[in-house]
Amino acid sequence: MTKGLGKKDSMNSNRDIDGAKEALTYAQAGVDTAEGARAVDAIRSSVRATYRPEVIGDIGGFGGLFSAAKLKDMADPVLVSGADGVGTKIEIAREMNIFDTVGIDLVAMCVNDVLACGAEPLFFLDYIATGKIESERMTAMVAGVAEGCVQAGCALIGGEMAEHPGVMDDGAFDMSGFCVAAADKSQMVDGSQIEAGDVIFGLPSSGLHSNGFSLVRRVVADLDLGSDFQDSEQTLGEVLLTPTRIYVKLILDLLKSGVSIKGMAHITGGGITENLDRILPDGMDAAVSLGSWEMPPIIQFICEQAQLETIEALRTFNCGVGYALAVSAADAPILREALDGRDEPYFEIGHIVPGSGTVRYCDE
Repeated sequence: MTKGLGKKDSMNSNRDIDGAKEALTYAQAGVDTAEGARAVDAIRSSVRATYRPEVIGDIGGFGGLFSAAKLKDMADPVLVSGADGVGTKIEIAREMNIFDTVGIDLVAMCVNDVLACGAEPLFFLDYIATGKIESERMTAMVAGVAEGCVQAGCALIGGEMAEHPGVMDDGAFDMSGFCVAAADKSQMVDGSQIEAGDVIFGLPSSGLHSNGFSLVRRVVADLDLGSDFQDSEQTLGEVLLTPTRIYVKLILDLLKSGVSIKGMAHITGGGITENLDRILPDGMDAAVSLGSWEMPPIIQFICEQAQLETIEALRTFNCGVGYALAVSAADAPILREALDGRDEPYFEIGHIVPGSGTVRYCDE
């Protein structure tokens, strides 16, 4: 027990001789600022590895500074922002005691969203709340965030580690991310020019990404996450924690090379059904051909274990398509050549047809 002020060495209660309560420290209340400081020191190298030339200053300030000089090269610069989380996938991470992959997921969910209009992610901030800060675990999580930022080409310029004793269990944590991107308004991709006859390409996902895990966790509740998964060299838990693929560098490279893309959709919660329709103009449907792409084994496994009907699966998981691109029939060969030249796998999953702004499915 930490003693209060005054001569109370002989006291065994938390009150002094006048009946007043002894002083209570922040650490006794459950917040260990020293452990938090150790965590900040440990993440410095990871954070600095994400810095772009526009970053001003260093970790530890009251605000993250980023030069806006890049916007001067744009005729009509537009800032695009996004915020997201990892969802209940973090519970799988906690059970597996693997904390770096969800940091990549956090970045991916934000940057892939802002990318959908053709914007380049510039900088990122994270927020991690936990019942008790453990510097080793926190370092792993932020290292994952930093790796995601490196993959996306954006800078990690700030964040917050929040300790919530009495509100969250010691081992519990949650993550949120915030991204700011920029695009020249005249070059933004908004789907408004999509028309009948356009071709829909799908870029493969790396697995479940970060959606549908409330269902996934129900499915695997009685399974051993440490058991080998099918013919892979990974355990079931490791496969479930495969990080969300980040499409930023590929898409920006395609756009800068002159590939004309009319619309892009990040396939997240709601699956193909409830994300591809978000880029459709009035009077247009997306006719998606079932069987025109490969579904990752882990998604097949979850769907089988849950006895999920195909239509339900398509509005729950990405089902193997992490990003969708719509191009004109004339530009489709150009996109094919560009992807082939970069050794990037892809699927041609359907076409745009007259309709009412929905996604419809048909046999291949």
